[in-house]
Amino acid sequence: MNVSDKLLVLDGIGGIDLGRNLAASIQNHGILTEYQNMAEMPKIWMHKPRSAIAKIRNKKNDKDSFYCLPKCDFEQLEKQINQFKPNKILVIGFLYKFFEPKRLKRLADKLGIEIFLYDTDSCNLYSSRREFIFFIESELIVYNAIFSFSRVVTDFFQRKNLNAFFCPFGDTIKARQLSAEPVIDVLFVGSADLRRIFLLENIVEKVTIYGNRWQRQWPLMSEKLQQKVIDEPIWGKQLQLTLSVSKIVLNITRIPFYGAETGINHRIFEAMSMGCFVLTDHCDEIAELFEIGQEIETFKGMEELKQKVEYYLQHDEERQQIADRGYQRFLKDYTWQQRSAELLTKMGLLI
Repeated sequence: MNVSDKLLVLDGIGGIDLGRNLAASIQNHGILTEYQNMAEMPKIWMHKPRSAIAKIRNKKNDKDSFYCLPKCDFEQLEKQINQFKPNKILVIGFLYKFFEPKRLKRLADKLGIEIFLYDTDSCNLYSSRREFIFFIESELIVYNAIFSFSRVVTDFFQRKNLNAFFCPFGDTIKARQLSAEPVIDVLFVGSADLRRIFLLENIVEKVTIYGNRWQRQWPLMSEKLQQKVIDEPIWGKQLQLTLSVSKIVLNITRIPFYGAETGINHRIFEAMSMGCFVLTDHCDEIAELFEIGQEIETFKGMEELKQKVEYYLQHDEERQQIADRGYQRFLKDYTWQQRSAELLTKMGLLI
């Protein structure tokens, strides 16, 4: 670490705490860090109509291409960079919706700044072929290195000759709130999609669901499942409290993640940081990070999900032992303090 090292964190997913918590952990390593939620930066004048016109023009020139007019004022970002004078920039999630990546690259090259990406969301682009190609060809090429939450995605980026590294998520250490009598059998937190609906119908008697966009899926759901939904997102302290009173925290990856056979999303680490028993859909990456059946449990289909929910609800001691071992593994390998140290080492900020 050089005493003159400064890191600017540009968060593209500031609606959740991931970027803020990661930046705080980096600061704890002694790196002078400035955090910026890009969604809160000044917007360009009349962005919406200008964006619509730009998309029409782009469509006219190339019907099969994707275009996104960045919404934020680049001059404000340039001013911030000139004032803070970082020698490294870490983007969380993505940049292109806020600023033109190649423009930031030109400024960074001029000032001798290296740019890095923590890829947290690329799997969500799989169902949008044109946008995913745009992301690869217009944004990923500007980074000195890319750190991805997914082994599958990392391997794909490397095949595209990108300097990519597998860097799983982490979470902050929290005080365990062991409840003597958990009031929720199975907790699922997340938005609605068809795969999640089909799976949850099989455990409808046991599940409690929090998340948004569920009422839009009402016609696809049984009345029983509808009654198990609290159609609102939960974050922060409310989420932590709800996790702490749940016997089983169920993780079901979104369809694009499942299709790519990758599923190590942040919810797994979030639940483990609370000492919860986690049951998630199986993918090979899980076994790379955790010992299945000892620190975490997985299922491979509807019938196995139903069987394991019934089994672990009837075997409290075994369920708690797995939760305890999972929590100890989290403390050993997956706190943000540990994950950030790996990122900083790869960025040349820690030796």
